[in-house]
Amino acid sequence: MRETIRVETRPTITEFFLTEQRRAPNATGVFTAVINDVRLACKRIAHAVGQGALAGTHGKAGSENVQGEAQMRLDVLADEIFVRTNEWGGNLAGLVSEEREAPYPIPKAYPRGRYLLVYDPLDGSSNIDVNVSVGSIFSVLRCPEGVNEPSAEDFLQPGTQQVAAGYAIYGPTTMLVLSLGRGTHGFTLDRSIGEFILTHPDMMIPAATREFAINASNERFWEAPVRRYVAECVQGKAGPRGADFNMRWIASLVAEVHRILVRGGLFMYPRDTKDPAKPGRLRLLYEANPMSMLIEQAGGAASTGRGRLLEVAPDSLHQRVPVILGSRDEVERIERYHRDHDAGIDPPSPPPLFHDRSLFMKA
Repeated sequence: MRETIRVETRPTITEFFLTEQRRAPNATGVFTAVINDVRLACKRIAHAVGQGALAGTHGKAGSENVQGEAQMRLDVLADEIFVRTNEWGGNLAGLVSEEREAPYPIPKAYPRGRYLLVYDPLDGSSNIDVNVSVGSIFSVLRCPEGVNEPSAEDFLQPGTQQVAAGYAIYGPTTMLVLSLGRGTHGFTLDRSIGEFILTHPDMMIPAATREFAINASNERFWEAPVRRYVAECVQGKAGPRGADFNMRWIASLVAEVHRILVRGGLFMYPRDTKDPAKPGRLRLLYEANPMSMLIEQAGGAASTGRGRLLEVAPDSLHQRVPVILGSRDEVERIERYHRDHDAGIDPPSPPPLFHDRSLFMKA
């Protein structure tokens, strides 16, 4: 009698979607199709990023986006890939991109769908030429009932109304990390078969951490609660925290969040006084909301410092907000420091990170 050999294989992302779809008795498959199109766009961008200078896509495009930022050639290409991959399927009512001033209307030649797609086509693009990990961030919202031609106002929904969020990270391996509202899951692209495979199911962030990420060059612009928190971490075992901390900074939000989801940590791009006209650096719709959903679904927390990020009511497509996210205990500590500060009970001002000496001078 022939022996039965059982082959254990990890689920593909298609199997994962179908399993999730079967859990919803009224599912039609349209939402699954939306995420499938986003997946395809990310695979195409991954190929373009992987080609790098060989494809002539490095360097500046010679244009600026709506934020007034210089666009890289891959910024423009990635945005075009997102549009062309997602506009025709009949699943979306409209798209809005960090790179565009206004929503992109679905061409009249294509049918309209029930969902809205919000995305940052290539986060961290300033790192492209130095071969540091970059990524794409996306968020899926429901189009308001009865709306066929969504305006900007139809996209202004708080993060609590997202039906899905995720990012693709283009690094040593390409991964797609997403949440459909039931946990955060990571899929690795198997290039031999061209498919994403579930490799990181139910990602969870430890509540405590000894690692944080912040751009220390902005220290002089930070609010007192942030200066207090960072100074305590830098003091290490000799300070009030009684433990040594590691500081990280990649300048790529996707890479920062991915590290936190894999091993824990804290990311901060807080409100500061560098540009008083901007209450924060990161965009609420394209960056903060999708990342906050992923972080919360993995057991972490995401805050402005003074409240839950997912509850912020957007007032414009390109609204900026302070972002503090990661391990829950540390986020809650920083929120407590903000409450203390707002109540006028700050401790004495902490010393500068490196006191009166340069980082490179001997004590």
